[in-house]
Amino acid sequence: MQIQLNGEDTQVSAGNLTELVVELGLEQRMIAIERNMEVVPKSEYATTKLEENDRIELVHMIGGG
Repeated sequence: MQIQLNGEDTQVSAGNLTELVVELGLEQRMIAIERNMEVVPKSEYATTKLEENDRIELVHMIGGG
């Protein structure tokens, strides 16, 4: 399916946000996700289904200091 990921059209096979995080090779505890202009709580990633043309903004936190 095609979604818009951080402003770019992207083809993904994930069916929900948890699967998207895995597909992108990211660590779930280090990210924040907005779907169609609404922030999604981490507790809802597995139950939040992706749909064709969803607009996903994903922010990956990087530790350091």
